[in-house]
Amino acid sequence: MEARAVARYLRVSPQKARLVADLIRGKSISEAEKILTFTRKYSAALIMKVLKSAVANAKQNPNIDARVLYVKAIYVDQGPSLKRWRARAQGRVAGIKKRMSHITVILDEA
Repeated sequence: MEARAVARYLRVSPQKARLVADLIRGKSISEAEKILTFTRKYSAALIMKVLKSAVANAKQNPNIDARVLYVKAIYVDQGPSLKRWRARAQGRVAGIKKRMSHITVILDEA
């Protein structure tokens, strides 16, 4: 049995969030929480929140033993981008994309 949690439209670049997601893929829940606690990236706090949500979802199912869960899969997909602009020289503008992410965590029993 697996449990999952999804956080959508998070204001962090998918490229930066994937760096943190790669650290906890395949790890046990306790080990993943330790890694995220001491990772000094903005996306680590967001991923920790999704991980805790997935654990809470798993505890709701009586068929799942929450003590032996591990991160079966975690992936970060790109969401929509906010399009902004910045003034440049001689009356021109330069486009800026403020990217969003969708983070999915899937837990399974070891």
